[in-house]
Amino acid sequence: MTILLLGSGGREHAFAWKMIQSPLCDTLFVAPGNAGTAAIANNINISPTDFDAIKAFVLQEKVEMVVVGPEDPLVKGIYDFFLNDAELEHIPVIGPSKIGAQLEGSKEFAKEFLIKHNIPTAAYDSFTAETVEKGCEFLETLQPPYVLKADGLAAGKGVLIIEDLAEAKEELRNMLVHQKFGDASSKVVIEEFLDGIELSCFVLTDGKNYKILPTAKDYKRIGEGDTGLNTGGMGAVSPVPYVDAVLMEKIETRIVKPTIDGFQKDGIPYKGFVFIGLINVNNEPIVIEYNVRMGDPETEVVVPRLKTDLVELFLAVANEKLDEITLEVDERSATTIMVVSGGYPEDFEKGKVISGLETIEDSIVFHAGTKLDNGNVVSNGGRVLTVTSYGNDFEEAIKKSYQNIDKLNFDKMYFRKDIGNDLK
Repeated sequence: MTILLLGSGGREHAFAWKMIQSPLCDTLFVAPGNAGTAAIANNINISPTDFDAIKAFVLQEKVEMVVVGPEDPLVKGIYDFFLNDAELEHIPVIGPSKIGAQLEGSKEFAKEFLIKHNIPTAAYDSFTAETVEKGCEFLETLQPPYVLKADGLAAGKGVLIIEDLAEAKEELRNMLVHQKFGDASSKVVIEEFLDGIELSCFVLTDGKNYKILPTAKDYKRIGEGDTGLNTGGMGAVSPVPYVDAVLMEKIETRIVKPTIDGFQKDGIPYKGFVFIGLINVNNEPIVIEYNVRMGDPETEVVVPRLKTDLVELFLAVANEKLDEITLEVDERSATTIMVVSGGYPEDFEKGKVISGLETIEDSIVFHAGTKLDNGNVVSNGGRVLTVTSYGNDFEEAIKKSYQNIDKLNFDKMYFRKDIGNDLK
């Protein structure tokens, strides 16, 4: 098959790395890709949201499947774009429909879906600029800390957790009235704070059948000890050591199954990944949020643990035959550490030459924000590289990742040195 993968991050490099191992994949194009995907596939300079350019390319190269990495094209309706075009309708798109993507595109839509299908989630209400004072009154009914979520897509940065009531009210006004996150915060969801341990559950579904992928835990804060600003993710561990069979059974029966059944009841076409952000409160799993694609950097530990052919899985999703495939998982742990540009997630510089890549042993380097420049691999984003390793347990895997990071270098390079410490 000739396959087109959309995206440019570490998640997409991990997908590409796995997909080219499949005998079903003859040619893999990545739009736009990065320096890592350039080494193993064919990068093409097309934006994942430029649907007309994607159509022209797909027809020209006789692409037989499109796999969508990031959320933007999904929320903008790439699935429907293909389905409603006579020249494209026969080409499967791995990713949900536009309405399905609203589970990530709108926090309010997700909350309404959860309540409707009796899936456990935190109590909430939503507000706009017109009802900002009602929002302030609602905050007074809650116990601190206060959770404010921009309704729309804010690149993983639209959630604020605030201890002080006065500050929470001020930030609510900043988001709604002063558009702190632009259009994304024209509506804000306020929800009760849940105290527990977070984890991610990843599901691949064809809309009827589903496979639960390995669990993972990521680390969002920039600073050690989970301090500082939220990022897109600074590292991840799979499997999550404290998730036992009892908790997994609760997650499947109370959350995963009702979610997939909910798609059918609501007539939501959904062929792709569901990322369920959970919090474990006294051994009771509660949904914090949905994403409609794989997480990053969790993909960089989940995909390397899949023994099953990824392209075969995608074909089964396209043909609604996921129930016919057995999912095989590597028993070893996998960990990944994200290497970022100094200053991230705020201002940072790009174009720093990266050295040491060729010296990495016994780990996989997935490129997140890189590009080729005059034969050099240079930084091209806040999150630059992620170093994934296997181990008999997560501590052995983490040790390998850190040993290899010591061989890498670029100006103002930064990484957290405490990934996994909370699990020891």
